[in-house]
Amino acid sequence: MEKRYGYDTVVEMFKGTVEKYPDHLAFGYKKGDSFIHIPYKRYYELVLMMARGLKKIGVKKGDRVAILSENRPGWIITDMAIQICGAITVPIYPTNTPETIEYILNNSESKAVFISNKVQFDKIYSIRDKIPSVEYVFSFDRFMSDKALPVFTFLQISEISIPLNDEEKRSIESGISEVKPEDVATIIYTSGTTGFPKGVMLTHRNLMSEIFLGTKKIEIMTDKEVFLSFLPLSHVLERSVGYYIPVYNGCEIVFAENIDKVAQNILEVNPTMMISVPRLFEKIYSRIYENVHSMPSFKKSLFHKAIEFGRWYVHKKYEEKNVDTLSELKYKFYDKLIFSKIRERFGNRFKGFVSGGAPLDKNINEFFWAIGIPVYEGYGLTETSPGICINCPSHVRIGSVGTPFEETEFKIAEDGEILVRGPMVMKGYYKNEETTKEAFEGDWFKTGDIGEIRDGYIYIVDRKKELIVTSGGKNISPQHIENELKLDKYISQAYVHGDRKPYLVALLVPNMERLLEFAKEKGIDYLDISDLAKNPEVIKLYNERIAAINSKLAKYETIKKFAIITVEFTIEGGEITPTLKLRRKNIYNKYKDIIECLYENNGNCQ
Repeated sequence: MEKRYGYDTVVEMFKGTVEKYPDHLAFGYKKGDSFIHIPYKRYYELVLMMARGLKKIGVKKGDRVAILSENRPGWIITDMAIQICGAITVPIYPTNTPETIEYILNNSESKAVFISNKVQFDKIYSIRDKIPSVEYVFSFDRFMSDKALPVFTFLQISEISIPLNDEEKRSIESGISEVKPEDVATIIYTSGTTGFPKGVMLTHRNLMSEIFLGTKKIEIMTDKEVFLSFLPLSHVLERSVGYYIPVYNGCEIVFAENIDKVAQNILEVNPTMMISVPRLFEKIYSRIYENVHSMPSFKKSLFHKAIEFGRWYVHKKYEEKNVDTLSELKYKFYDKLIFSKIRERFGNRFKGFVSGGAPLDKNINEFFWAIGIPVYEGYGLTETSPGICINCPSHVRIGSVGTPFEETEFKIAEDGEILVRGPMVMKGYYKNEETTKEAFEGDWFKTGDIGEIRDGYIYIVDRKKELIVTSGGKNISPQHIENELKLDKYISQAYVHGDRKPYLVALLVPNMERLLEFAKEKGIDYLDISDLAKNPEVIKLYNERIAAINSKLAKYETIKKFAIITVEFTIEGGEITPTLKLRRKNIYNKYKDIIECLYENNGNCQ
């Protein structure tokens, strides 16, 4: 009988890939100065060894096992082993606080937790008396600890030195057929922008529909792709698109050393595809324009002309599909002279990015397409596994999040909210029936996002709950304005406030490198960064930058006042989520005095 999505479950898919591509490279990681590459047949063997160990400690179907770790081979080995046992993987962001980790472990009643290193161990140790369900702690790294909490290593539970015998292999593999499509494969706790996270239950059918339909939608996937992985596997975007889809297609996943080494690792690995969130594109875009800023006038002018033409060319070629021969030749001229030099930083076989997690600024997206690096922007949520629509080579509308996956339907509610239904929509929130009911309107899932459908393409306007409604009754998208602010070379991060207020104000985090350069040019003396931010010359500079941005906005969207914040918004500080979305409530509470001062006084509210 033909299976609807190629395979019924993630583990059946994994076994099928191993049988089809045993010698294909499955994953790579850096050890010392070079990358180690492991084939699928060895990956499979390591998974079975881990499954053997999990069964020995009593992990059975339906049990929850947590992974609290950065990306690494142990993550994907453990995840597959958990699922082969019929158990449920509970990923936890390594950036989470002990309090959030405690909540997730208790809410999921996880039986065991795998950690990456001593940093994560110390978090577990600090809550050891508050997580009664956790019976075992396993670490991917070896480290010494004199604390009274037993921790075993990844190698110990796998019994890596003891080969699998035939009987063990048959016994473990028999578990694969016992896993059913309707079984929960993972509970992913949404990072959320307020309050404690909700546990999203995704079944094997949810994930297999995502994998199968996503592969079909992306169009350019082959079994030769090499993915460079740097987004956290705890996030459903990287989990589904940067891990399960490559495994389904027999591709290799190479783990970047860390976010700061991505640029270097790109040149070392020479990947064909990457999954990313908009923040990376913003940083690359900003860095390129900073370099252009220091060019001689002639080169600077040529670059801007090339980009301007490139944007026009992309629209004609990919959206209208109508570009003449002369324009093709002109683009090739600019490509050889300028664009190809930028692309060299991505290796010589890079096909493009998949972008998700948050809206990507249209100008930045056009820029990447113009230089010959396609960014396929898509849309989804943890509750939808995540992808439900995406731009693809044959259907591109820059500024949209593409067209729906097959078997996926969209409609817009009366208040503008996007509703969706399809096979990838979650089973529900774990141990939270009331919230699950609230998330649906009949069999339509309520996304919480405001959007439009034009010519079959989905356009995201904003988060429903994050829309600013001014005291004058205007509905305003803060994200749109924040994206405009972040495009300025002197602004790194921005937060816009104005709900139930007469006008909008902004908190601006400077691009420190550019600000220091400005101070040097102007000969400004200062004690520290905080002192520099209060300097009249700096205030004047930012007034001018804001005025320029305001000129592109509707009058009711303009920023009337602002304050410069010299400390970056961070995950650790609680201002952004692990997927780099603003925690608006946290930012307001942290900077409430400054924000309210901007409404009450005409003076300096720094």
